[in-house]
Amino acid sequence: MPITVDIDVMLARRKMSVGELADRVGITPANLAVLKNGRAKAVRFATLAALCEVLECQPGDLLRWESGDGAAG
Repeated sequence: MPITVDIDVMLARRKMSVGELADRVGITPANLAVLKNGRAKAVRFATLAALCEVLECQPGDLLRWESGDGAAG
């Protein structure tokens, strides 16, 4: 999957635990772990918005695309 999830980076910047983030966003720690570890197949916009609100960031701070083949263009 060429989409990388950088929730760990934002958690470290905000000095917040996974459990605290899950509680404040309103999802289970297990579901947050699936997203955080890049195993999620989809994310609801409502969940993404809640993550951004709690972490005080933009969606691009949490998600980034990486080319799988390394080719430019």
